[in-house]
Amino acid sequence: METLVLQALSGLASASSLFLVASGLTVIFGVSRIVNFAHGSFYMLGAYLAWSLVTALPRGHLGFWGGILAAALGVGLIGIAIETLLLRRIYRAPELFQLLATFGVVLIVQDLALLLWGAQDLLGPRAPGLRGGTMILGLRFPDYELFLIAVGPVVLLLLHLLFHRTRWGMLVRAATQDREMVGALGVNQRMLFTSVFFLGACLAGLGGALQLPRESVNLGMDLAIIVEAFVVVVVGGLGSLMGAALAALLIGELHALGILVLPKITLVLVFLVMAVVLVMRPHGLLGRAQAPAAAGAAAEPAIGATPRPLVWLGLAALLAALALPPFAGDYALSVLTEIAILILFAASLHLIMGPGGMASFGHAAYFGLGAYSAALAAKWLLAPMAIGLALAPVAAGLGGLLFGWFCVRLSGVYAAMLTLAFAQIAWSVAFQWSEVTGGDNGILGVWPDAWAAPRLVYYYLTLGLCLAATLLLRRVIRAPFGYALRAQRDSALRAETIGIDAFAIRWRAFALAAVMAGLAGGLFAYAKGSVFPTYLGIPRSVDALLMVLLGGVQTLSGPILGAIAYTGLQEQLMRLTDLWRLMLGTTILLLVLFFPQGLAGAARARWEGRHGGA
Repeated sequence: METLVLQALSGLASASSLFLVASGLTVIFGVSRIVNFAHGSFYMLGAYLAWSLVTALPRGHLGFWGGILAAALGVGLIGIAIETLLLRRIYRAPELFQLLATFGVVLIVQDLALLLWGAQDLLGPRAPGLRGGTMILGLRFPDYELFLIAVGPVVLLLLHLLFHRTRWGMLVRAATQDREMVGALGVNQRMLFTSVFFLGACLAGLGGALQLPRESVNLGMDLAIIVEAFVVVVVGGLGSLMGAALAALLIGELHALGILVLPKITLVLVFLVMAVVLVMRPHGLLGRAQAPAAAGAAAEPAIGATPRPLVWLGLAALLAALALPPFAGDYALSVLTEIAILILFAASLHLIMGPGGMASFGHAAYFGLGAYSAALAAKWLLAPMAIGLALAPVAAGLGGLLFGWFCVRLSGVYAAMLTLAFAQIAWSVAFQWSEVTGGDNGILGVWPDAWAAPRLVYYYLTLGLCLAATLLLRRVIRAPFGYALRAQRDSALRAETIGIDAFAIRWRAFALAAVMAGLAGGLFAYAKGSVFPTYLGIPRSVDALLMVLLGGVQTLSGPILGAIAYTGLQEQLMRLTDLWRLMLGTTILLLVLFFPQGLAGAARARWEGRHGGA
């Protein structure tokens, strides 16, 4: 009993820290509608800046707490710089392009932190005056944890007073409801957005700085916290501070007590709860439905014909892919095989993102399901490669039908986060069911059959299958099914009135995308000779998003060009420099700023501009 009480108190401390980060994310999204993936970087920078200041300043209360507050303010100033120089230019861009831009910031901050503080974990000092413990039920509980428990409610109260008792807070709440009307009333939206971003960044920085006595400061803090912060914001309801507080409390206690009560499913418990909440309450615990788009709102641009130069470029690339590999080495063949697989992976995601209008943060689930199906068939059934490659899309398609039935009922960030929840559930099963999947050790020895074992033969097999599947997806988009898919994307209500079952169309598209991703995963498993839980992880889903967005969502050639550009660029940068994340992140930002339609979209726009839209 005593252990449960102390674990519950520890959960309260974690919930308080998590609320600091999630509240900043909630405030920023509520006003600017920015899906800020870099919010975790603010948290990490707060911890690093606090370490530098606290260790440099004289020891004592003033040095420690002064360093903590200065770190939070410093992160707020960094937030102002990012908002002014980058985000202000893309407020009108689609949410996913904002996500792409903030992910570029994540990569840049990662390598800048590596340059400034090194790769080693940094240990900070204990908080003066809070180094001891308090006896609770006969057991000692750290005083600093009790302090953190108090911080969350205090911050929540201060934010409530700020938003309900000041004119600035009134404007922020008004902008959360209708920022266009706020601008029409003469309010300086730029200054309002900048001040909100400063506050959100400060809260994230403060959350990171306060972790200094609790845990080591390291380069993995950003991605670890941002996923949990997104979960809290979505479960609580976008834009709701009270919802964020309630969700943070729920998530914190689940983490703390789950280790004792349900240790086998601790890793997935949070995502199970998020999935249940979103299925039962599609807008979160205390969230509200977004106002529907106006009837006259502009629809997404139609997917136009591929510009002739891109067609010729594609044919030239295909001829090169057919003619040059016999003269390439094993490493080059391995890279080319991976590019072919990732083209299909990106094309499968593009089907639901572009024509379907459905964002997915968990598309790697179907890639991983395909890979594991092939690997399990090889390991437990001793099945030949043909059977494994046939099972891969089938298993992924069944997963797409199951998960998609829930996901396609939602929209926007809620739908994207539900796809993430299901992907994390699949990842947890692969990671923890070690008796079958091998757990973190994966499944080894997944090799092609003897006839396809030579790298060149397997490359041509992969190229043929991926090319055929990608062309099939292009044909589907041009077929009546694709037009119906785009119709429900632009206006589900209008589509329903002319007899299109919007839910059924979205569900079928989701399942088809999963089938194609599963085929890509099966091919990837045989190409690598092994399968690991990372195939279902968040970074794999992010890679697919980046490839589609870099190429251009509203073009058929976008996922192809994006996959080639992203994979090739990442491969070359990793070979040339240890700071490849910095270079890749900078490239992503430049592309977002100067080619917001993606590479293929920019090429199409330039072609149409020269030829009068022909």
